[in-house]
Amino acid sequence: MSAPDGSPVGAERSIGQLFASATTELSALVHDEIALAKAQLKQDVKRGAVSGGAFSVAGAVLVFSLPMLNFALAYGIRTWSDWNLAICFLLSFAANVLVALVLVLIGVVFAKKAQKSKGPQKVAASMKESAGVLQNARPHPRPELVQDRVPEAIEAVARSSS
Repeated sequence: MSAPDGSPVGAERSIGQLFASATTELSALVHDEIALAKAQLKQDVKRGAVSGGAFSVAGAVLVFSLPMLNFALAYGIRTWSDWNLAICFLLSFAANVLVALVLVLIGVVFAKKAQKSKGPQKVAASMKESAGVLQNARPHPRPELVQDRVPEAIEAVARSSS
């Protein structure tokens, strides 16, 4: 198993390698967050389009079917029941309004789903949280290793030769 930069896991890595690895992982995280935002936005647009389509179909049904459906239904009710023709026309109009109301309810349901999802807000909050964690991250203090200590004699020679 190896780290993202190709070095073996558990091996000592330099600060530059750690920084490069962190930068690569942060870049990948940002790209993934953007892809998630795009996917959620696409779903919201799709729901909005279905809602708009349902409203459009409801309007078209109401406008284009009223005259023909009213006449056909009114004369059909009159033939079936022998009621007054005016009452038959009112009943046929009520049936058309009922169909339009069902289509409007379908449009309202999809509009509420699209409004409720709040996909981009979730992604933005997640990105802010990630940035907040990275801003507050501080390197852990490392104990000084014996091999890192420079004997005073070497330091004295180095100072005197300069």
